[in-house]
Amino acid sequence: MLVDHRTYTVKPGTMAKQMAIYQEYGWKPQTRHLGQPLAYLITESGEVNTYVHIWVYKDAADRAAKRAAMAADPEWHVFLQKGAEAGYLIAQRNNLMTDAPFAPINR
Repeated sequence: MLVDHRTYTVKPGTMAKQMAIYQEYGWKPQTRHLGQPLAYLITESGEVNTYVHIWVYKDAADRAAKRAAMAADPEWHVFLQKGAEAGYLIAQRNNLMTDAPFAPINR
């Protein structure tokens, strides 16, 4: 199993606007190709102005195929364009991880 843990940082005061753009333009095409995320979270304390989403794949090939299909989707490009135009996103960090053998992710 391969877990894609992504952390995004937005400009202060823009979280609600960023989430609105994603909800309207990004959620549908992303979940169409990647399935439901394990989690989609907004930070309450600590490193504020960040949100996290976690996607689970069978392996690296599964991730590559699903992300390639999403990248080819015109609806996904609309979301990318809307996000770029808004300019709220200032940083992104991706961690590809595997589950520990003693604590498998049950999906």
